[in-house]
Amino acid sequence: MKKGILIITLLVLTLLIGVKARKRLVNPPDIQSGDLIFQTSASAQSKAIQLATKSKYSHCGIIYKEGNKYFVFEAVQPVKRTPLDKWIARGKGGHYVIKRLKNADKVLTADKLLKMKQVGETFAGKNYDLTFEWSDERIYCSELIWKVYQRATGIEIGKLEKLGDFDLSSEIVKAKMKERYGNKIPENETVISPQSIFESELLETIINK
Repeated sequence: MKKGILIITLLVLTLLIGVKARKRLVNPPDIQSGDLIFQTSASAQSKAIQLATKSKYSHCGIIYKEGNKYFVFEAVQPVKRTPLDKWIARGKGGHYVIKRLKNADKVLTADKLLKMKQVGETFAGKNYDLTFEWSDERIYCSELIWKVYQRATGIEIGKLEKLGDFDLSSEIVKAKMKERYGNKIPENETVISPQSIFESELLETIINK
């Protein structure tokens, strides 16, 4: 009798764990190639980015479907493709938001998506840009998204800003600026933040988990 109760208890626990795990998984039918995904990174610079840009999210990438698998094309070290489940697992608390162009069904044709991948390949393998410069020599996450979309579709997602437009008053931000630039902060450098892309009126939220 006790053995039977133990087996039933173990089965119930296994079922509950399975349900909880499935809730954390992405529902593939809801996702399309070209969708943008955002998370709060666990990287050392994440807090500084959040404070400077007034953003909850500090990292982002472009989702592509290849066969039956989903990948995130992202600017880390180096620029590369990362399986979607591994990308989500890296974020704080496993939380993520997926956004899509409001007119994606008209804009993101097969030809346009191919063009986006071709543009993206020009950045693949490049080093992450720790100093957020507006050149193609090195690249950071939101810059990758902006340039891929702009060069492949002509669409500019998010408003370009200057580094000096951000809130650089926090001690955490000051320390990171000092580490990266010394005493010469390039305040006129063109930048695009994850928050600027996230807030773009061209996008709509598809998934928020």
